[in-house]
Amino acid sequence: MGLSLSDSGLIQTKAFINGEWVASNSGAEFPIFNPANGETIAQVTNVGEQEAKDAIEAAQASMQEWKVKSPAERSNVLQRWHDLIIDNADDLASILTLEQGKPLAEAKGEILYGASYLKWFAEEAKRIYGDILPSAQDRRSLVIKQPVGVVAAITPWNFPNAMITRKVAPALAAGCSIVLKPAPETPLSALALAELADRAGVPAGVFNVLPCLNAEEVGEVFTSSTTVKKLTFTGSTPVGKLLLRQCADTVKRTSMELGGNAPVVVFDDADIDLAVAGALASKFRNSGQTCICANRLLVQEGIYDRFLSKFIDAIKAFRLGDGFDKDTTLGPVITDKALMGIDAVVKGAIDQGARLVTGGQSSDLGGWFYEPTVLADVKPDMGIFNKEIFGPVAPVIKFKTDADAIALANDTSFGLASYIYTQDISRIWQVSEALEYGMVGVNETAISSELIPFGGVKESGHGREGSKYGLDDYLETKYICMGGLSA
Repeated sequence: MGLSLSDSGLIQTKAFINGEWVASNSGAEFPIFNPANGETIAQVTNVGEQEAKDAIEAAQASMQEWKVKSPAERSNVLQRWHDLIIDNADDLASILTLEQGKPLAEAKGEILYGASYLKWFAEEAKRIYGDILPSAQDRRSLVIKQPVGVVAAITPWNFPNAMITRKVAPALAAGCSIVLKPAPETPLSALALAELADRAGVPAGVFNVLPCLNAEEVGEVFTSSTTVKKLTFTGSTPVGKLLLRQCADTVKRTSMELGGNAPVVVFDDADIDLAVAGALASKFRNSGQTCICANRLLVQEGIYDRFLSKFIDAIKAFRLGDGFDKDTTLGPVITDKALMGIDAVVKGAIDQGARLVTGGQSSDLGGWFYEPTVLADVKPDMGIFNKEIFGPVAPVIKFKTDADAIALANDTSFGLASYIYTQDISRIWQVSEALEYGMVGVNETAISSELIPFGGVKESGHGREGSKYGLDDYLETKYICMGGLSA
């Protein structure tokens, strides 16, 4: 593998089912590639239908004891898991960079961010409150919260650590068990988390990990199972819609964190340097492969040229390279297929009249590197305007009035994250409330943390991850009427 870790036990290549490392019944495996050079770094077990059923059965059996443990007991397990992640953060970051490609410093940041959800929900496990409602004299109306049941989770490759803990932590805190299918591009991070969960004392069967190439086969088991009571998914909107349709027959609870088309709206009165820094951080984090990244830069005409000039100057300081190189600021995209898709989007925009300012092609570094790219004078009728690019490409659009900005920002089927830069307090309120998005950053693009309710509206999905609201998706509300209480 060519990776030296302090703890080699964190490298696991088999499925984790009912507390054991197991190969697939067929013996099938699939390769994991380093996106910086295309080399094969590991062969991982490729499970299928039967292993998925085994994991669900184990999750159902284990949950019967897990859900009746005291909140403090569940909290302590999650806290130990958190502590182990922190202790092994450097190794986990190295695994993440190797299979996903992001710079090592970014990877380390993701590990710490992912761990924060375990710490947060370790505490929230002790705060699952009920109510006693006003009622007639001869009765009392109680409301209690109970775990929803076995949870199935499907997570993406762009944040292969944090997107897992965001789902697993609240599920376990609520008393649920969970079966996870990680992205086939980045299963090593998920399996390393499973190893640490086992060391932390997460009971066998409470957390299961199923690496596989055939997402449709395992997904069908998840959605058709009457044992699985909830499906949580982070990924593309088309796949989310398919999963929602498949879940309808068993009327499952679902949480969907789907695609985004985030606008960064920069008004004439904005602090331009602050806006440029925020747009750069949002657009090029993880090489633009985030669902809340700046997908469209909407800049008011009075500062359009100045903003564009400063933005391009800042990009010149970027350095493409292997994530393990300490000087690297921008890593590769995830696959060759992704690289070709990004290039097709850029070429299509240029053909439609967008002005290429910088970049616009794959890098001569080899691997799956794409140059940071800026397209100016983009128009709403161009295909790129409503395309989730998922790459280091920044389309810049000029607008005139506040009303124009709001209309352009909302002209999309997505509604995950949005950002505005202005120093006008009245505009802050008016525009923030008018934007049809689940999250709005005002003079800030680093909006994500375990403390906030992460999620979107429209075709960006439903449900929230993180904050005090993050437990709600893993709990059922039960009403109990106690009668016959007359004196």
